[in-house]
Amino acid sequence: MAKNKLKILDCTFRDGGYYNNWNFDIDLINKYLKVMSDIKVDYVEIGFRSGEKKEFKGACAYSTDEFLNNLKIPKNLKIAVMINGSELIKENYLKKNSSLKNLFNKSKFSKVKLVRIACHYSEINKVLPVASKIKALGYKVAINLMQISDRTLNEIQKFCDLAKKYKMDTLYFADSTGSLNRDQTLQIVKNFKKSWDGEVGIHAHDNMDMAMENAMIALNNGVNWIDSTVLGMGRGPGNVKTENLVLELEKRFKRKVNYNQLIKLVENDFTPLKKKYGWGSNVYYYLSGLYAIHPSFIQGMLGAKTFSSDEILAVIDNLKTEGGKKFSNDLINMYKQYFVGKGKGKYQPIKDIKNKDVLILGSGAGVIVHKVAIESFVKKYKPFVIALNTQNSINSKMINTRAVCNTLRLLTDHKSFKYLPQKLILPYQRLSSLIKDKFKKVNKLDFGVEVKNNTFKFLKSSAVIPNTLAISYALGIANSGKAKKIFIAGFDGYEAEDPKRREMDELFNLYQSLKNKSEITSITPTKYKVKSISVYALW
Repeated sequence: MAKNKLKILDCTFRDGGYYNNWNFDIDLINKYLKVMSDIKVDYVEIGFRSGEKKEFKGACAYSTDEFLNNLKIPKNLKIAVMINGSELIKENYLKKNSSLKNLFNKSKFSKVKLVRIACHYSEINKVLPVASKIKALGYKVAINLMQISDRTLNEIQKFCDLAKKYKMDTLYFADSTGSLNRDQTLQIVKNFKKSWDGEVGIHAHDNMDMAMENAMIALNNGVNWIDSTVLGMGRGPGNVKTENLVLELEKRFKRKVNYNQLIKLVENDFTPLKKKYGWGSNVYYYLSGLYAIHPSFIQGMLGAKTFSSDEILAVIDNLKTEGGKKFSNDLINMYKQYFVGKGKGKYQPIKDIKNKDVLILGSGAGVIVHKVAIESFVKKYKPFVIALNTQNSINSKMINTRAVCNTLRLLTDHKSFKYLPQKLILPYQRLSSLIKDKFKKVNKLDFGVEVKNNTFKFLKSSAVIPNTLAISYALGIANSGKAKKIFIAGFDGYEAEDPKRREMDELFNLYQSLKNKSEITSITPTKYKVKSISVYALW
């Protein structure tokens, strides 16, 4: 490929904006623009162009002409913006008196030279007529076909034919899930070349550490637009790294550039941003690429900092078959269900627990270490035994029931529950259909739950609890059942610096402050501030 045909588009502030809500410092943007000019980047996609105003987002989420006019844009650097095809369809910009003019002025009045439209294959028929209207305003227009790994040769041909009809300038394919390998990338490029004579671009994601390699394969086989971002900053694991791309192209095409300032920009400005926001490849993103799961699911869970590794893996396992290709915040929220509002249930624990002691078995090593003594305690005092989740360290015949409340724990362990002999207490009516389906054949008891901060309240067939921890749920069950006393075992306690320790301390402090409650006593060693007695003293 002749070097004059190659075009580099850096989309750092557009794709990287998924980490900071597109809220970049203006001084950083201007410094970046100067560096992009120095390294001979052709286009900078400064951000999105959007009319949606539901929540706060930074300037790069809108990239208005007013915003661009206040930037120090070098003369040799062209500006691009992206708009989502779904927004074009939603707002029906084809209608006669549409608000498209509010988004795009005539190109001669704008610093924008290129408009890229990101769309799914199912949206193309509705997007292209609007794209044609944008092109009529004087802009160069590119169509970015997302989730290319799902598209057949026939679909790519249809896409290209339609793009010809509407006289689009450039066609891009986006490896949205970062799942392409070398052979797949090569085949996709060949498929485009069969049906499209114009410019072709690649937008690669780095889920499986293949972004640069796939970009080079595409380049070697006729693709002439390559997307990149500084330090790979972009949704999920990120993209082709601009600094690496510059060096690679210098080697291949003797494309001499001054990249000293780029290295300084990476080290001084973007390395701190990466440390703060944590983009980059890891095993979770690799799995998402392997199974073509949208990387935003992983980004959302990692960013929340409330998902354990087991929970993340459980979500990935379900997303393999439950619509993981298209990102949905609602689906993430479902996985981390907080049970807001009144909880309904059918099971009344008082039928099994009234006037009995209750023993709650946690997952700590104390249950295993003191197994013999705990079993003797159960034989002697005959408490109603509630095991949390899949705890199974004592004789299974001594466990009356199990309790689980956390939706991710349900997903993680749903196969195990099928083979455990005890009835499972869970808030069945409050679960999503996805999770309910997995428990249809499980022997279960439906005890309702409502989660409300700093609150315990015990009702006949439900409880209000402060979080979705299994111990909170079990305390709700025991108190709803009017337990005489509550004994706990296997609550060894986390180290003081572990954030889970604070959560548990707050839980027990809140419970101890209640007036009408069953008293808690730990019979195995614990770091928590609860009443303790040695199980051996009761033996």
